[in-house]
Amino acid sequence: MKYKITHLKPFGILIEADNADYHIEKLSTELLKKYVDEEKLVVIRGFRTFCSAHDFANYCERWGEISVWPFGKVLELVRQNNPEDHIFDNNYVPLHWDGMYRPEVPEYQIFHCVDSPNLDQGGRTTFTNTALVIDQSPVEWIELWKKITVRYTRKMEFYESTTTSPIITRHPYKDQLIMRYNEPPEKDIPDFINPPIIEFLGVEDNQLDEIQLQLKESLYSPQAYYAHTWHKNDIVISDNFTLLHGREVYAKDAPRHLQRVHVNSSPAFKNPGLESYK
Repeated sequence: MKYKITHLKPFGILIEADNADYHIEKLSTELLKKYVDEEKLVVIRGFRTFCSAHDFANYCERWGEISVWPFGKVLELVRQNNPEDHIFDNNYVPLHWDGMYRPEVPEYQIFHCVDSPNLDQGGRTTFTNTALVIDQSPVEWIELWKKITVRYTRKMEFYESTTTSPIITRHPYKDQLIMRYNEPPEKDIPDFINPPIIEFLGVEDNQLDEIQLQLKESLYSPQAYYAHTWHKNDIVISDNFTLLHGREVYAKDAPRHLQRVHVNSSPAFKNPGLESYK
């Protein structure tokens, strides 16, 4: 089996099959894990993928223990009519990390693109490498962010939770600083559905606007930020411990359909900031 590897900018790699008959299951999972560890994001394109959510979940079992939600193993990310939460709307989704409201924070996000928007319809998934942000941001900003903890409260169909986290913290299993942050929705988007309640601790109110501008500038820096344009049958695996991710707005009639599975580390990483969960 032959494939081509291209480095994405500013991080991540693209693995493309030379032959459309190659199935993704033929790729070594251990090699892919190595790539995710090194590159933080792996995009796999041009391979045969999965005919059903069941097949996709079975593949993800190769990566480790799947984090099971009330809906099961696979989340169907597709726009709903009259959605009750922004993840099922076509609006943008602010940067955040997955599992922040759950008892365990998954190590991997694995996405499968069932159907993709046209290039002019939007809907890119956005990723920020927070290790790069820390390396590239002014030292005085980093020292300020280290003093700030944020409390997040969110109620939706699958949970009602409160969690807290320092903006700057340590990777669960590496001697490396990372960022954990769920940016507040833009104030000029009045129709944002079901936003979280976000409280900044350890910072004066008169500093908050400036700090949020600092964070936005750094998290969306071209040196740390990647926006993925989906192609049908793309598989994307991301390091949920190091990256933050979000979504750009897309057209209401766009045929955007992703499937997502969370895979835990071994041992599973218990959420250190979870205050309440039900």
